[in-house]
Amino acid sequence: MKVLKWLGVLFGIYVVFVLLFEFVYLGYMQPSFEEAGIPMLDITTTDAGGEARVRRLARFESENGSTYVSAHHWPRGWYHGLMVNPRVTVEIDGVAAEYMAVAVEGEEFERIAAEFPLGFVVRFLMGFPPERDIARLDPAAG
Repeated sequence: MKVLKWLGVLFGIYVVFVLLFEFVYLGYMQPSFEEAGIPMLDITTTDAGGEARVRRLARFESENGSTYVSAHHWPRGWYHGLMVNPRVTVEIDGVAAEYMAVAVEGEEFERIAAEFPLGFVVRFLMGFPPERDIARLDPAAG
């Protein structure tokens, strides 16, 4: 019985850790991981009410030169908003430009997910979230 109690306590601590990590550290504080070698970008999305919101995200640069972002956490409201209003402003290395976000599916999804896998430690820190969503950022015309 004591073992089950301790397992329950450990699980509860883990859940609190994940919530703090996901919502406070990543969501509210929005740290940069560039010093750790993870390229970042700032993306400005517009919600249905016309309010602009800025998010700091890791970016993936594929071999074909395309830029991708991934929603691989529990909170992913920014991604759903991105799909509703895909025209965004993205700042990379201090340079801002307009982009159109395109949901990645099928073979392209499989290729990008394999090219940029999420390791066990990352998934553990994020509480083993559901399968990620990936968006490609295409430069906007005009």
